[in-house]
Amino acid sequence: MSVMTEMTDATGLPGNIPEAVRRFVLEWGNLGERWGVNRSVSQIHALLYASKHPLAAEDIADTLGIARSNVSNSLRELQTWNIIRSVPILGDRRTFYTAETDLWNLVSRIAAGRKARELDPAAAALRECVEMTRDDKTVDPVVQLRLLEMLDFVERLSRWYDQMIALPRSTIVTLMKLGGGIARLLDRSAKRSRDLS
Repeated sequence: MSVMTEMTDATGLPGNIPEAVRRFVLEWGNLGERWGVNRSVSQIHALLYASKHPLAAEDIADTLGIARSNVSNSLRELQTWNIIRSVPILGDRRTFYTAETDLWNLVSRIAAGRKARELDPAAAALRECVEMTRDDKTVDPVVQLRLLEMLDFVERLSRWYDQMIALPRSTIVTLMKLGGGIARLLDRSAKRSRDLS
């Protein structure tokens, strides 16, 4: 059974959106704003994710009550994140869109996008600042150390992300299941090392 209870035509346009889906779209929009993503972008993503069939931009605009131009801009942004794609519908000249529904792919693409948009530029800026402090005698050594520590942290986080994304899905699932058990294992290992020395 489709998430959308009624379909007005073969394209998958939602006719009567169930309250749970309406709530999902609204809440996903709110969450998106908290994560620094435009509310309309998040709501469009949620609508496409919860739709069994691809939707055209006009249908999205009508369903969400969003201006067509806003929908077009939002769809382009979602495509740059690689979490939606356009799909052809036989007999219809409009462009239709569908969301990535594999959660692992979705999360890894969002994480990769955030890393590219936030972490990588932060590391580059910090590297430049650290380099500038090397020749500037007016910069206090405490400030130099703080910048170096921040750069080290951002670079470690970036390397950790690269290592995690390269792991097979099954390994990531195992790590998630272990959760706090990994920390306890590391604590025991550190304690044994201290006891032996």
